Amino acid sequence: MQPIRTFNVSPSLPARLEPLRTLAYNLHWDWNVETKDLFRRLDRDLWESSRHNPVLMLGTISQERLEEVAEDEGFIAQIDRAARQLDDYLKERTWYRKHREKDKHQECFVYFSAEFGLTECLPIYSGGLGLLAGDHLKSASDRGLPLVGVGLLYQEGYFSQYLNADGWQQERYPINDFYNMPLHLERDAEGNELRIAVDYPGRKVYARVWRVQVGTVPLYMLDTNIEPNNPYDHDITDKLYGGDSDMRIHQEMMLGIGGVQMLKALGYEPTAYHMNEGHSAFLALERISILIQEQGLTFKEAKEVVAASNVFTTHTPVAAGFDLFPHDKVMHYLGHYAEKFGLGREHFLALGRDNTGDLESPFSMATLAIEMASFINGVAKLHGEVSKVLFNNLWPELPPSEVPITSITNGVHARSCVAKYTQELYDRYLGPKWSTTPAHYPLWERVDAIPDDELWRNQDLCRAELVVFVRERLQKYLRARGASFTEIDAAREVLDPGVLTIGFARRFATYKRATLFLRDLDRIKRILLGLNTDLIPGGKTALRKPMVQFVIAGKAHPHDIPGKEMIRHITHFIREQGCEKNVVFIPDYDINVARMMVSGCDVWLNTPRRPREASGTSGMKASMNGLLNLSILDGWWDEADYVRTGWPIGHGEFYDDPNYQDEVEANALYDLLEKDVIPLFYNRDEEGVPRKWVSKMKDAIRLNCPLFNTARMVSEYATRAYFPASDRYYAMTANGCQPAKELAGWKTHLFERWYDIKILDIDISESDDVKVNQSIKVKALIDLAGLTESDVEVQLYKGPMDADGNIINGVSVVMDYQGTDANQQSIYTANIAYSSSGLQGLSLRVLPKHPYLSSPFQPGLQVLWANA
Repeated sequence: MQPIRTFNVSPSLPARLEPLRTLAYNLHWDWNVETKDLFRRLDRDLWESSRHNPVLMLGTISQERLEEVAEDEGFIAQIDRAARQLDDYLKERTWYRKHREKDKHQECFVYFSAEFGLTECLPIYSGGLGLLAGDHLKSASDRGLPLVGVGLLYQEGYFSQYLNADGWQQERYPINDFYNMPLHLERDAEGNELRIAVDYPGRKVYARVWRVQVGTVPLYMLDTNIEPNNPYDHDITDKLYGGDSDMRIHQEMMLGIGGVQMLKALGYEPTAYHMNEGHSAFLALERISILIQEQGLTFKEAKEVVAASNVFTTHTPVAAGFDLFPHDKVMHYLGHYAEKFGLGREHFLALGRDNTGDLESPFSMATLAIEMASFINGVAKLHGEVSKVLFNNLWPELPPSEVPITSITNGVHARSCVAKYTQELYDRYLGPKWSTTPAHYPLWERVDAIPDDELWRNQDLCRAELVVFVRERLQKYLRARGASFTEIDAAREVLDPGVLTIGFARRFATYKRATLFLRDLDRIKRILLGLNTDLIPGGKTALRKPMVQFVIAGKAHPHDIPGKEMIRHITHFIREQGCEKNVVFIPDYDINVARMMVSGCDVWLNTPRRPREASGTSGMKASMNGLLNLSILDGWWDEADYVRTGWPIGHGEFYDDPNYQDEVEANALYDLLEKDVIPLFYNRDEEGVPRKWVSKMKDAIRLNCPLFNTARMVSEYATRAYFPASDRYYAMTANGCQPAKELAGWKTHLFERWYDIKILDIDISESDDVKVNQSIKVKALIDLAGLTESDVEVQLYKGPMDADGNIINGVSVVMDYQGTDANQQSIYTANIAYSSSGLQGLSLRVLPKHPYLSSPFQPGLQVLWANA
């Protein structure tokens, strides 16, 4: 039955409870203990059944309960406290104002991401990328950045997971009811739904705009499930990462192109655009199109404005992880941009080709993002180095160490992941600002002042809460699956709140090796079941109480059969080896499960195949709760103090044989468990406190909490990426975009003459044998081919030689221009010295130079090197 009219019905709240509505619609409640306790107190069962959704709660709670609490003075006092805290929070964001000049223009930074993991009741995320994006917005709010989020609002989001009786992952796609979520539908001045229209082949696709308020930061999301779109277009915002490549390009057009149009319709004038992965890279095409249409710029001029103010973060450590589209598909969907830009087919497609000379190579969204950005970063130091090699083909004449890709190590939002009791403990001993205080502040010295027994009892409490949570969740899951009463009854006794608990929870991609701990079944079973194989008098073995238990969770992509096989392998191991009580797989991993695990376990296990883990953030969350990490040296863990705050599995070795690598690292894991982790955990004093274990917990808190924190991360993005990109935007658009026009014209002039430059002669004053720190004079004669000394920079490049005859870890020295000789050839000179002995190399190169260039490597020209 189709309605003739629809109504959006809001909860009817007594006047004294009206602040609850404001609190419910700002996600500040997600990281504010007072507000979260308030909604839990309102109706604990409804809080849990609504998946911690205060908007749904207020819409379904009985009127009798509302009237009851309206007369409860204690409850009203708590409402007032929570409302004051939100009001104070919204007014007191000061970091941005302290670190940015007050007389700056009205800046606006926008953050595009295909997914955002903000809270359990907004299931529009799949894993680490989305959770990082959600934490980014929260810390941007904490820091007071003028930042806006842009994404897609998925009707079904990512799937809910359940396992059949055989342990095989199955997927459900619950429908998201946007009207009962903390979302606002944006409207225009006349009160109508605000809509934008994106051009697709042969039609326009319309989208309306929803907003979720994340503290001070608005996140705007597009929804195509509306009339007059056809059924296929309804599904553009149906499932996250669902469908084929046609649906993927539809989604990425809506995110990038639609996102730019949406910001324009909302009245924003962004000064810096951040592409979180390449999914949103089409935004650059729409930005260029608007500048051509509204400012009358050429393609080259508009590109300078766009690239100057774009930031790109890559999260992918392997080439296979990037979105690639066939060139015919790109032209079918986006060829109209080539016409607007005045570009031929191959010139347009070259914007997304790794090798512009290979006309059959696919169109890469990562390459497009790099081509259209002036700041590019990986998400950990090791990942930054991996990315330099991965994208080195875009700068073929550069040593990998000089590829213009840097790194900003990820972090996590402290108040979102640290358990309530642990936060209260930190507040007491460290003060309320611990969650945003940098590592060098003396505040972190106070960690040692936390009494050992108090920290340990707090950990016992968190572990006990995890055990209760797991038992209840397993019983609920088994009932839903139709399991026997015996299975359900057994779930009431899984895990032991006094046993060393190891957590493993993440996406079940094969490279993460979730089953590595099962490599040697006999050995892991002995560890798990407490079977001591050491001979005792009489030649018998001793059977002791289990001393280790595992809590495991995670989802495999619906199409990832090997990932699903790993989940089934674990569930079969549990049943077949009789480990039901001390190895548990929790179905349907989500933010709530993660929060319980990173606070309630004792050790966080991570076993990726190095260097496939770009960063990883779950281990950071665990460390913030005082957990110790047991991990392969990959991602963030490679740059942490992995000796004082946990244990490294291996020493960062690389192996050609994956099977041998698994064997070596599985044995290393078993050795650590048997010789280090288990003995340290159970080495208790007369008060039952493992003093040395607690000491490592304190190191984990003191060293990792301030460093691997989105407060640090977002501040770093602001100072290294957003502020410079925003400044470049203002510089490029000044005086009717005159600087952009000047730079584009200069590049055209440079391209015409660049490859005619000739390095005619290099005169080195010394012989092949020199002493350490001995001065060496170098003189070069260069034909600049009609360019001037202000157009180029001539550098010497020196450093030690490797076995292949290449300079490694090279250092550049800028040569001084000395004028021209009688033949009008340019003369450059410099003095160099070597600070270490051994075989050292020297070369010379020519780079472009212009005051508006963000990098000398930006133009995409080959670096001109001297021939040997």
